[in-house]
Amino acid sequence: MTRNVLISGAGVTGLALAFWLNRAGFAVTLVERSDGFRRGGQAVDIRGVALHVVEAMGLIDDVRSLRTQLKGMSMLDADGNEIHRTEERTYSAGRLDSDDIEIFRDDLCELLMNALSEKVEFMYGDSIRTIDQRADGVTVGFESGPDRSFDLLIGADGIYSNVRRQVFNAEAEVVFPLGVVLALFSTPNLIGLDDWQIGHRVNDIGYVIYPSRDKRELRIGVGFEAPEPPLSRSDVDAQKRVVSKRCAHLKGDFPRFLDAMTSTDQFYYNELAQLRMPAWSHGRVVLAGDAAHCASPFSGQGTSLGLVGAFVLAHELVRHPQDSASAFAAYEVRMRPYVDLNQALVDLEREGPVPDEQLDEAKNGIELRDLLAEKIGSQRR
Repeated sequence: MTRNVLISGAGVTGLALAFWLNRAGFAVTLVERSDGFRRGGQAVDIRGVALHVVEAMGLIDDVRSLRTQLKGMSMLDADGNEIHRTEERTYSAGRLDSDDIEIFRDDLCELLMNALSEKVEFMYGDSIRTIDQRADGVTVGFESGPDRSFDLLIGADGIYSNVRRQVFNAEAEVVFPLGVVLALFSTPNLIGLDDWQIGHRVNDIGYVIYPSRDKRELRIGVGFEAPEPPLSRSDVDAQKRVVSKRCAHLKGDFPRFLDAMTSTDQFYYNELAQLRMPAWSHGRVVLAGDAAHCASPFSGQGTSLGLVGAFVLAHELVRHPQDSASAFAAYEVRMRPYVDLNQALVDLEREGPVPDEQLDEAKNGIELRDLLAEKIGSQRR
C-alpha cells in the first residue's frame, strides 16, 4: 500500500525529501505558508558528502552550471574603502579552490522543484493548524480547507518550526540564541558589481554583498548584535528600521543600499540560534533540516545538513516500510554525529575563519557509502 506523507515546508530540505520519497513510491504532499515559489535569498553551500547526495539525485551537473562563480572578495572599512582583497576565497563560500559549490538558495530550490514528479502535491498559502496523532496515522487540520489524514508528518519548516512547536512543545529548552541578528535583502545592482564580493567586519557588525547570477541584483547580508527586547518576527517595518539604525555609520555606497532596502519585498530578518533537541521524532511525526538541528548560518553547513538528512531519512523509511519508529531511530543514529560536528563549527567561526582541517572533517563527517550504493525508486514525471 502506498504510504501518504505530508511535508511541512517547501525549502531545500522539504523539496529534497519530496524528491526521494516520491521516487520511492510514497504519495507526497507539501504544505508551504508562502503564496508561491519565492525568489531572492542568500547563496548557500553544498559541501563534502552532500555533493555525493546531489550526484545521486542526478543533479550535480545542473548544480554546477548554476554556481555563483565569484572570483574573489574585497574587505572594506566603515567608510567603504578597500583595505584587503583576495582571489583565494570569499566570505560566503570559503576557499575557491575547493570542490564545494556555492549556489543561490532560490536557484537550488527551483532546480529541486523541477526535478519532482507531477504526482507531488503542493499546498501553497496554507499552514498546519492542528496535529492529532493516532496509532495508525496523523490527522492534520489546515488553516484553509478540510482536515486530512496522513501516515506520516515531516516537519521541514525551519528553526521556528510550526510542527515542532505543536508536537514537541519545548521551544525554550531546545533553542539556544546566539545573540546575533542576520538580515538578508536584495536590491538592484546599484554599483555594477560583477563576479566579486565585498564585505566588512568590525567589532559587532558586518556585511557581505555579491551580485545575483544574472548580475541584475545585489544580495546583501548584514549581521549585528541582537536588540533587546527582541523584535516581533512579523514586524518587517520595525526590522528594517533597526537595520538602518545599526548601519547608519557605514559610508561609501552603503547608504544607497539602505535606501533600496526600504522598498524591497525580498527581506528576511532572523535572530540566529542553534537548535539542540534530545529527539527528532515523536510518534508518527519527525523533524528534518533546521527544524531538527539548526546549526545556524555561521556554520555554512545548513544546506548540506538538510540535503544529507533528507536522503538519510528517506532511505531509512524505505528500509523500514512498516516500522516508522525504527526508521526514525536509525535516521537519528546516523545523522547525530554529523550534526554535532557541524554545530561545533559555530564557536570557531565567530572567532574568524574555521581552520580548513576542521571544516573538512565536518563536511565529510558521515558515512553514506552503503546507502548510496542502494537505489531509491525510479519514479519520473
